[in-house]
Amino acid sequence: MNPTYPIYALRRLAQAVVVVLLAYVFTFVVISVLPGDPVSSTLRNPENGFTEEQIAQIVAYYGLDRPVYVQLWESLSRFVVGDFGISLRSSLPVSGTIADALPSTLALAGTALVVAIVLAFAVAYGTQRVPVRYGQGLLRSFPALFLSVPNFVIGLLLLNVFAFQLGLFSVIDPNSGWATFFAAVALGIPVSAQIAEVLITGLDHEAEQEYASVARSRGLGRTRLFFAHLLKPSSLPVVTVVALTVGELLGGALITEAVFGRAGVGSVVQSAVASQDLPVLQAVVSLAAAVFVVVNLIADLVYPLLDPRVSIVPSSPHVARRRRRTADGPPQASGPLAKEQVSAS
Repeated sequence: MNPTYPIYALRRLAQAVVVVLLAYVFTFVVISVLPGDPVSSTLRNPENGFTEEQIAQIVAYYGLDRPVYVQLWESLSRFVVGDFGISLRSSLPVSGTIADALPSTLALAGTALVVAIVLAFAVAYGTQRVPVRYGQGLLRSFPALFLSVPNFVIGLLLLNVFAFQLGLFSVIDPNSGWATFFAAVALGIPVSAQIAEVLITGLDHEAEQEYASVARSRGLGRTRLFFAHLLKPSSLPVVTVVALTVGELLGGALITEAVFGRAGVGSVVQSAVASQDLPVLQAVVSLAAAVFVVVNLIADLVYPLLDPRVSIVPSSPHVARRRRRTADGPPQASGPLAKEQVSAS
């Protein structure tokens, strides 16, 4: 292990904490500057049934009668210890509401991630195994096709075929195993496009290297060449791409839950938007940002361990100027795509 890795890990952890806190502050500021006063309008709405005593307690709890910066500080203090406040619609703790809905969403997003990775690797493997005259070009067009079809369209198609036509699962039991699987398929297909595209590019690059030509000249089969030599260096950039697609998975999960009628974070967000329950919305946005940051932090910490060539030492101004002067110099040694290249792509 690189001796500077612990310092790198602590620095990345500190950056992740700062990003999460900034995301929470940004969400609070956006909600605070919204025109009107949705909190007071929610509390004063006769349909919600709040008494004057309950309204006074909620106003005192959130400090709504104090300056905005005081509200921000107290809200941030509660967020740090895991207190997301009280729902304006149900008067229940927001953390409990989200905790009840989160397992269903995590099960869907996790299964969809597995489906996306398996599908991407299958398509990439096919592009290396299937000859051009037997449809390799068609396989290479799959990522663009997957990306162009919205997940709710795929979900409606799967519902029509496997639930209504074949009766493989029931729409009145959206949390059953088969229902979760097909919901994950609908969510995972568009996400697999980016993974497959990066993996295909990496495999093509590695297949043109000299060591691959030598291996083929010595009679090494395509399957063994793929798994023993091409797959590992081509898979390293996929780590970063998978981390970057987590946000897409979370956003798509909310839509997919609505299509399949699942009770998850999506239904919580839907009811919060309809009732202007701002504490719930703020908690969900902050939680989504935290999950995205944590997954990318894990990817950043794992990547240097998988590929020691990745620099984890911050560049000094002198080194940065020297790199800019040599930017037009001879090309660097070939190898798998660096993490920065993947992020840029």
